[in-house]
This record gives sequence, C-alpha cells and structure tokens, in this order.
Amino acid sequence: MTDRRPRPTIHDVARRAGVSATTVSHTFSGKGVVATATRERVRVAAKSLGYRPDVVAQGLRSNRLGVIALVLRPLETLDSFLPEGVDYFLRFAGSAALAAMELGYGLMLVSDPTREESPAAALACDGFLITEPVVNDPLIEMLLDEGVPFLSVGRDPARVDYTDWLDTETEVMTGHVLRHLADCGASRVALVVGTDSNSWNLGAEAAYRAWAVERGQDPLVAVRPETAGEAGGREAADELFDRADPPDAVYCLTGRHAAGVLARVRERGLAIPGDVQIVGGSDSEHTRSATPPITSVDLQPEILARVAVTSLTNRLDDRSRPVPPGPLHGRLVVRQSTR
Repeated sequence: MTDRRPRPTIHDVARRAGVSATTVSHTFSGKGVVATATRERVRVAAKSLGYRPDVVAQGLRSNRLGVIALVLRPLETLDSFLPEGVDYFLRFAGSAALAAMELGYGLMLVSDPTREESPAAALACDGFLITEPVVNDPLIEMLLDEGVPFLSVGRDPARVDYTDWLDTETEVMTGHVLRHLADCGASRVALVVGTDSNSWNLGAEAAYRAWAVERGQDPLVAVRPETAGEAGGREAADELFDRADPPDAVYCLTGRHAAGVLARVRERGLAIPGDVQIVGGSDSEHTRSATPPITSVDLQPEILARVAVTSLTNRLDDRSRPVPPGPLHGRLVVRQSTR
C-alpha cells in the first residue's frame, strides 16, 4: 500500500497566497470583502495545491446542527489533555455536556480551529464556548470575522470589541484569598502565577499588586509555566525563600504549583502553617491530598459551565431561559495549610 498524501489545508493556501486563513475562508464562502486580485490569488494558490473547500462544513453552517463546540484553551498549553491531578476541565466539560443536552444540544470538545491539525468540521457547530482565552486570541478573531456565535469564560484581556464573555471575577476571588491570609496573621504574602496570557493570570496579579501597595508591602511575584507542575512550584519556592526577606504566606494560582511550594517549604525545614501559610487558586487532587491539605479555591466549574451553556443557547435560540444564579468567582475551602 502507498502512503496517503496529506490533504492541503486552508493554512497551506493562506501561506502560498500570502494572506490570512480568514481571507481564504471568505474567498470560498462569499462572506466578507476580499479584493478581486486577492481572491484570484487565493484561487490560484488553492488550485496549485489541490485544495478543495470543506463543502460539508459549509453546508452544515447554513443549517442548525444542534451542536456546541467547546475549546478548553488552557489545556493546549499543559503537558497533557488529561493533566495529572487537574480535575477542573473534566468537571467543566461534563457539566457543560449535560447542560447542553438538557437544552436540546450536543457538545463537541475540539482543539482550536485556527490550528492546522484541528478538524475543519468544528466550524460547522452552531456556537463556541472558549475557556480562558489568551491575549489577542486568534480563535475569537476568527469567530468574529466568520460571524459564528460564541461565549468565552473569561475575557480576552486585549479586546474591548466584544461583549460575549462571562466575568469569572478573578480579582474578587483574589481579594477574598488575600484577606483570608491577612486574617490568619500573614504579614508578607507572595504570589505564584503561570505564564499563560489570560485574564486568570493577569487579573489575579493586578489585584495582588494593588493589594500589596495598599498594605505598604513590596509585591513578591514568582512566575512559572503551568506545564512545570509541582517542579515549577518547587522552583518558585526556592526563588521566594532564598530572599533575605522571605514571605510568610504564598498564594499559588494552580494546585500543582501549590503542592510543589508546600513540599519544598517543608524540605527547607519550615512548618505549615506555623511558619508559612499556603493557598491554591484552583482546587485539585494535588491540594486535597497534600500533607497538610491545602486551603484552595473551588472554582465551581459545574456552575460556570451551566451558566455559560444557558447564556450561549439563549443567544442561539433567541430565548431568555433563566440563567443559574450566584457568584462566578468560586468559594474558598479552608484546610490545614492556613491558620
């Protein structure tokens, strides 16, 4: 048997024609405004590559498919689509699927359609849910250009030109955590954030820095990639506790970082919570099974998912179904890592 030749993609045509993937899409769908010369250049490039537009997806887009696409943006930067100990995404996806079913829709978990390896049929879905978009998120740009309804959980921090997003109140929750630590006697609090450029990291850091200035404390911020997991937390602990003026409390936005900080602090001979208090910004198996268990924020992804699905399907169906009530910033679960 001979190897099957890879099918050229919209991105291959875009590179050959020297245009964006959106321009290629508009050329074949008839949407948007594409100059005649550019449209011809795109068609020539497509012909030379043997590209054929996905007529199935185009046909489905003209009718109601009854499916919502879910893009879990943070998972695309982690080490696995099932990262060890992280249950937020599974809880969100499961609740979203059930909520969608109750409202007459199916849910399809997809990778970012702007990436070459993503199936083109994803764009046939009636609408998109996107969790924690990044700065200038290319998927949001594509969906806005294509006129595909969507809702993002968290806002693209660089965009002010869209309103279809849920405020997860990251700054509010950060304030709750910092006040809890202060009430427990902490006087010098540090923050460990990830490197993803989303509103979760950026909003929490901004709220922390403002809080530190109000208290007359120099901000102590350690930055580690989410992919570094517990090892990243250990590195962050060394950075913070090698200082001449180390913190007496640490707020880590991810559970894996929090578990790593706790382990390294104990290895350095410090007591938890006697010498150092620790809080995790996202409850997980790592925070629940640590010794001692780590005080954490339960982000309540089940509630977030139900609110997101109801809000999006209301828009798709032009309905006004009641949206589940309550705050979206999660709740603090106090355990033995704080006093």
